Amino acid sequence: MEAAEGEERLLLTQRLKAAVHYTVGCLCQDVAEDQDVEFSKQTVAAISEITFRQCENFAKDLEMFARHAKRTTVTTEDVKLLARRSSSLLKYITQKSEEITSSHMEQKEKKKKKPTVVKGGRTGKEEAPVSESEDSNMT
Repeated sequence: MEAAEGEERLLLTQRLKAAVHYTVGCLCQDVAEDQDVEFSKQTVAAISEITFRQCENFAKDLEMFARHAKRTTVTTEDVKLLARRSSSLLKYITQKSEEITSSHMEQKEKKKKKPTVVKGGRTGKEEAPVSESEDSNMT
């Protein structure tokens, strides 16, 4: 059982490395066209390997931040802590985090405002209570 899990993990790692290599290759190609420079295959491979290793380090750091806070889930605050040394990256992550939070709040507000249909064909909104004077007019 453990051998099968190890093989699966290795295959996933290889697929991820290949995806990183492909993406780095595309980015290098874009830069090469814009800047009129060339990247050798060895350079692309080196950048890919460094990128992959740095992402592994980031993942381990994020896991440790969450564990230190006695959580099992990595939060945006953990990601901000990781990005603290790059002011532009921290600013970008903070901005995106705020956008996502406000988007979620808007969606929650929309859900609250929608009347829900309950049994008997009534909406989830409560009816206004009848006052004594209105009640006496009904009789």
